[in-house]
Amino acid sequence: MLKFLKALSVFAGTIIGVGIFGLPFAAAKAGFFVVLFFFLVITVITILTHLLYAEIILKEKQPHRLPGYAKKYLGKKWEIVALASFIFAITGALLAYLIVGGEFLRLLFSQFMGGDTVSYTLLFFVAGAFLIFRGIKDISQVELLLFGIFFVILIIFFFKALPFIDIAHFQSINWEYFTLPYGVILFSLWGLTTVPEVKEIIGADRKLLRKVIISGIILASLTYLFFIVTILGTSGLNTSKEAMAGFYQVLGGGIIVLGFAFGIITCFTSFITLGLVLKKMFCCDLGLPQNLSWFIACFLPLGLFFLGFKEFIDIIGLAGAFGIGVMGIIVVFIYREFLKQTKSKKMNPLLYLLPIFFIMGAFFEVFYYIFAK
Repeated sequence: MLKFLKALSVFAGTIIGVGIFGLPFAAAKAGFFVVLFFFLVITVITILTHLLYAEIILKEKQPHRLPGYAKKYLGKKWEIVALASFIFAITGALLAYLIVGGEFLRLLFSQFMGGDTVSYTLLFFVAGAFLIFRGIKDISQVELLLFGIFFVILIIFFFKALPFIDIAHFQSINWEYFTLPYGVILFSLWGLTTVPEVKEIIGADRKLLRKVIISGIILASLTYLFFIVTILGTSGLNTSKEAMAGFYQVLGGGIIVLGFAFGIITCFTSFITLGLVLKKMFCCDLGLPQNLSWFIACFLPLGLFFLGFKEFIDIIGLAGAFGIGVMGIIVVFIYREFLKQTKSKKMNPLLYLLPIFFIMGAFFEVFYYIFAK
């Protein structure tokens, strides 16, 4: 039981990240029941994709990451596609953490110290890039602690907001924004890169690994829905893109300051974690020098920020629909070749619906940008 709880906290704690702050805004635009529909569908799709990946990891004697498995089972070209989608998704996440982290810093300190969002974003970046350069290794322990604190603060938020929650905020549906939640939700529920770490914690116990994956993704989904109910029910159409600013306008007070502080810490630790992952990928998988790997991993999202990519919802939506969507498609085809090469059972034809779903999701995102945005 203890092993399961430890693995679950690592898996779910990694999944629940910056995406949570964009979900209430998506619900405010499209409607709560539209978001609920997407959650039901994407939760199932995400669980299935992660379970396929887990089957490969369990039976492989030599551990790889997704690009490594793509190269082994699909060839060099697919390895390049896997690397590109991986870099795209992680860079998008780092950019999102920069945007939200800088905004939370501004909301927390500007009333005392002044300054604009760009200044606070640079402050957030400098501190994070320095720790990534130094190669902090114990950040995972901090994240586990934050995972527990997060739920405490979430419950406090709910009871603080309860008198202000208006049922009318959940009733509207805006079909113009129907496709908006797809990429944001997929981004928020994805934890594929953590599956190998979970396997290291629990060993080659297939039943327990599957249990952790299913429980972790469902726990993340329920947590997100609880957060959406709290923020959307309180803020309604005034829900801000990063959730907390609109919430602050309704409630104000010290509890929201606590929320800003927690948001900063959550974004900061996750920025360091993903920055280290990207740095290691450039260094170990592509053979780039350590300093160059650090420079690209850190300054690529910062460069995009100064090029004008500052729309938080758009960034996580694109990273989810395209970067993560491509990764999902690759997992399915790796699994098919894995079964062929290991002479295992044939792949269930219904699993081919997964790539179709991810492709449709990409079209959803394109539709939103052309017709709804």
